[in-house]
Amino acid sequence: MSSGETIVSELRKTHYRSCHLCEAICGIAIETEGDRIVSIKGDKDDPFSRGHICPKATAIQDLYTDPDRLTKPIRRVGDEWQEISWDEAFELVAEKMVAIQDVNGPNSIGFFAGNPGVHNYGTMTHGSELRRAIGTDNHFSATSLDQLPHMLVGHLMYGHQYLVPVADIDHTNFMLIIGGNPLASNGSMMTVPDVKNRLKGIQDRGGKFVVIDPRRTETAAIADEHHFIRPGSDAFLLMAMIQTVFAEDLVNLGPMAGHIDGLEAVRAAAEGFTPELAAEQTGISADVIRDLARTMATTEGAAAYGRMGVSTQVFGTLCQWAIQVLNIITGNMDVPGGIMVPTPAFGNVTPGTRGAGYFATKQSRVSGLPIFSGEFPAVALAEEINTPGEGQIKGLFTIAANPALSAPNGGELNKAFEGLDFMVSIDLYLNETTRFADVILPPTSPLEHDHYDISFNRLAVRNITRYNAPVFDPPAGTKHDWEIMIGLAAAIAKRKGQDYKPQPAPHVLLDQGIQYGPYGKATGAAMELTLEKLKDHPHGIDLGPLQPSMPERLSGPAKLDLDLMLDDLKRLMDSRQALKDGELLLIGRRHVRSNNSWMHNSTRLIKGPARWHLMMHPSDMAARDIKDGARVGIASRVGEVETLVVASEDVMPGVVSLPHGWGHQTKGVKLAVASEQEGVNCNILTDDKLFDPVSGNAALNGVPVTVRQCA
Repeated sequence: MSSGETIVSELRKTHYRSCHLCEAICGIAIETEGDRIVSIKGDKDDPFSRGHICPKATAIQDLYTDPDRLTKPIRRVGDEWQEISWDEAFELVAEKMVAIQDVNGPNSIGFFAGNPGVHNYGTMTHGSELRRAIGTDNHFSATSLDQLPHMLVGHLMYGHQYLVPVADIDHTNFMLIIGGNPLASNGSMMTVPDVKNRLKGIQDRGGKFVVIDPRRTETAAIADEHHFIRPGSDAFLLMAMIQTVFAEDLVNLGPMAGHIDGLEAVRAAAEGFTPELAAEQTGISADVIRDLARTMATTEGAAAYGRMGVSTQVFGTLCQWAIQVLNIITGNMDVPGGIMVPTPAFGNVTPGTRGAGYFATKQSRVSGLPIFSGEFPAVALAEEINTPGEGQIKGLFTIAANPALSAPNGGELNKAFEGLDFMVSIDLYLNETTRFADVILPPTSPLEHDHYDISFNRLAVRNITRYNAPVFDPPAGTKHDWEIMIGLAAAIAKRKGQDYKPQPAPHVLLDQGIQYGPYGKATGAAMELTLEKLKDHPHGIDLGPLQPSMPERLSGPAKLDLDLMLDDLKRLMDSRQALKDGELLLIGRRHVRSNNSWMHNSTRLIKGPARWHLMMHPSDMAARDIKDGARVGIASRVGEVETLVVASEDVMPGVVSLPHGWGHQTKGVKLAVASEQEGVNCNILTDDKLFDPVSGNAALNGVPVTVRQCA
């Protein structure tokens, strides 16, 4: 053996875990040797994902070893960043934020939370610690850039924001997918790993699935039928299907009979929404619309599912309400193969369960947008920072969030962030948003803490539960998200002269929730489930298929005739317009290798053909003398970007598509791989004044734009 050479023998280990990068929560097997990841593969013994993974899972290695990932607290000193201790960071944040509140009042501090937080159960259990210590009304999150209409409809119709039924896809015989692309998203508000094979399972059973979308998506490409639809017109389609069910006497309430209110009011409200009217507005023929309605009503085990394309538009809440109504009146609510509510081991919703939600008890200061469950719509954030007066936001916390790339009118948000007195980000990266921060507090890597899928088990198409121990020990001197939050809360409470006692650690709360859940030991369930018992099942526990249970989940009858929705039908009818020649409407798109703005710094995920270009129909390009592959300028009311265009008949005429989450070339961003990509920020174009007025949810789809070829 040569001088200086050592032989190190490390025992290889395999760690079973769920992938934390999207809603599918696929089971993975991570093989390690010491502190090194050797391989990441699908867990063939996982009862839910059955060995399936998508490309994102293997990229966990890139994200874990990313040299751009922050590991220590840093503060801004001029144009430079300086490492500081945790105690210094907590004291500095407490000093600055409390001082802002002392001068400007409690609501002068705001919060913005991003969606990675729902993949980290410690953030979910302990985020309230920091929020309570600050004591502000000004909370915002990615919820109102995404799924707010789903949750609001669950609250208004069924009495709880987490009563969001999902398709029982493993037994479905007809599935209608509107504005969703589960092959790219792996589900989304419907946790469904291995979705391609599950959709093919519908066809193998002799059934079919149909996609309604302005773009021929990856899901549409394998569907039995695909129909283009004008962006933003989906509510006309849904109301015409509802009208057909009533007009042709196809109503069947199934298990919901005796458990609903307002059927006749909906019948009367739907009368004017004929398939002929819908055909004029959507571009889908009246015959097709009637056929879809009849199929929904006559197929045993049918499910209608709508996602981003119907949620993030000016009629987002109306669309999600209409989808629920359609499933109910065709007899497909709470039946096998239809839509049902999962029964998770933690967070199961029954009458009286906490967190039901509340709506419109307060309005935002500037535009009067409604609060939902403690949060104002994200479209109001910039104006709440930029508009002087009592309650103006002067200090901001961001938690695993990048609204500069993910929220509408990114240009205005950038100006707003630049004008803050003080900003703190709990984040792993120097990104387009955190570059404005005064202090950045990086938590441990997801592989350095335990994991449990609270949110996604509530949306899973099969009842499952799984707990994952950390893969690696956290490095000395690092803190988990929840430890950062209680550290900040303690420092803020001390400066305010208040007593502070943190709640127990996340795993303690998790064990309590499991034990008092439907399978738990404390409730006398046959399984006698505890966290310790769950730890003995590294692949997770299959709790069985979804079961009918909706009536016992309700505190009262499901309310169909919501005044908000019936009133909004008048707005829908008044919005009728002829399809405009030459009009271009912008929609987003997603790729299976990407999830919003936070996965573009992985070499594994960005390799291959460019996915950031503008897609445009050849006829629209010819009308504007735009050549395939040319550089084009895209302009909306609020901004303009330049990128390359690709001719594609996969988008309908009058529609252009630009993907979400790109545009990492900004000065101050430390994302070496991502910043080399040429994509642009589509939210420079989306409009903060274009939103669903019922919920305040952002309208990220159907944005009017112009496109020109650059000289």
